[in-house]
Amino acid sequence: MLKKQILVTGDRPTGSLHLGHYVGTLENRLKLQDDFNCFFLIADLHMLTTHNDKVGELKQNIQSLVLDWLAVGLNPNKSNFYLQSLIPEIAELTLLLSMICSVPRVQRIPTLKEKASMLNDQENYSVGLLSYPVLMSSDILIFNASKVPVGEDQLSHVELARELSRRFNSMYQELIVEPEPLISEFPRLIGTDGKAKMSKSLNNSIFLSDSEDEVNKKVMRMFTDPNRTSADIPGKVEGNPVFIYHDIFNDDLDELNEFKERYRNGTIGDVEVKKSLARRINIFLEPIREKRLKFSNNSEIFDIIIDGSKKAREIAKENLEKIKDAMKISFKEF
Repeated sequence: MLKKQILVTGDRPTGSLHLGHYVGTLENRLKLQDDFNCFFLIADLHMLTTHNDKVGELKQNIQSLVLDWLAVGLNPNKSNFYLQSLIPEIAELTLLLSMICSVPRVQRIPTLKEKASMLNDQENYSVGLLSYPVLMSSDILIFNASKVPVGEDQLSHVELARELSRRFNSMYQELIVEPEPLISEFPRLIGTDGKAKMSKSLNNSIFLSDSEDEVNKKVMRMFTDPNRTSADIPGKVEGNPVFIYHDIFNDDLDELNEFKERYRNGTIGDVEVKKSLARRINIFLEPIREKRLKFSNNSEIFDIIIDGSKKAREIAKENLEKIKDAMKISFKEF
């Protein structure tokens, strides 16, 4: 029997997950957990790079994140759920890899540029933020992961991990697996306001934990065709947020095609189209809500994290020891 390839991916515990997370990553993980040895990372150290003033929320956010994972169907009996800070070998590998990674190379990472540009004061541009791409590489390489599911906006991080793997193997020993990215079919879901990305900070998200009423209100506030001021004016379907969501969550193709035709002809209003979308999203979310409620009454959430972290650390310790041996800095005699 062939040994399953190792796959690493995860989320920062900064709040509840939303439909954008589901479309961009979670749906893909559900398919992958049966075919790979999956390591699902709770990236609390990454959270500190931009939210170090919100550590009081961390424990609750970790619990909420794992609840969302369980609610959508990720299975800790098939995979490892682990907390980044419980694996100190990740931080140590980050330090070692930083010795073979230049500052200009890290600064070319597009998402780092984006995060840095959002800082109000450059005094807040921490070394931790600057080096977080190397930390991401360590998350991957510490387990010798061969696959990393990502959206297109994260491809540069996997490429850095690939470069560091090749550089280490060339300088020291052929030891670290060079990972490959797995691209999601729907890499990014736009926000309800039509912005390029659904984000909690932009207040344009529908969360997996939202109630039926919350979903209804958010959908009814969604942006549509800005040039359409009444139902009898022909509207644009392409690029219209409401129809982008319909394409993903409405599996009644006859209804969807009818809506599109009538919208283009100016014979249906935004309200009717939005009400249908809200109903479809609520149908999609209802089993997730039920599972979330069930698991929220389960005291084993933290046991799942601890058990998964112990298993992950055993592998990380073994791999880091090999890496240090190759670098001639493993002094067992001391």
